[in-house]
Amino acid sequence: MIGIIDYGAGNLHSVVKAITQLGYQIKLITKPSDHDDLIDKLILPGVGNAKVAMNVLNETGLSDYLRTEVAKGTPLLGICLGMQLLLETSEEGDVPCLGFLPGTVPLFGEEAEKVPHMGWNQVKDVQNHFLFQDIPESTDFYFVHSYYAEPRMEQHVIGVTNYGPDFACAIGNKQVMGVQFHPEKSGKYGIQLLDNYCKQGVRQHA
Repeated sequence: MIGIIDYGAGNLHSVVKAITQLGYQIKLITKPSDHDDLIDKLILPGVGNAKVAMNVLNETGLSDYLRTEVAKGTPLLGICLGMQLLLETSEEGDVPCLGFLPGTVPLFGEEAEKVPHMGWNQVKDVQNHFLFQDIPESTDFYFVHSYYAEPRMEQHVIGVTNYGPDFACAIGNKQVMGVQFHPEKSGKYGIQLLDNYCKQGVRQHA
């Protein structure tokens, strides 16, 4: 079962639809008491403002819930804003984030072609990470964002995209990971990425 964190994120329903169509059971989690012990993995979607999002996560107890689940070893995938919230701080509102990965989230600078970065752009898998299994190199994915992830440790950069300079468009490790682009809006290879995440190491329940 895939637990999807519901905190008012704009892309929630698109993510739910994509995961459901892949054949996985889902559970929406709006508060910690919604947790189900059958949940194998968690997804943190996100569209909007980092400060507003963290306020909701903190006020509902979902930030502590996520920290507890990650400490237990539950995998977590952040999407777009959800990926940015995995880092320590965001310049968007100068807000402390979840802190699962060391690093910050700055605003694109003058070297970027245009802000926001919106539309299709190529993603290069730099780690042969399981998220990109069966996805061709330099596949285009769909982006909409003005801030970007800047992990402090190079080993946490999973994928890169060029937009003026290169930036980390996929970050994480084998348990906590995130993508800046929207896989649920990126056609068959976006759906493949979601399937790669959901099927990796899923427990078989009686």
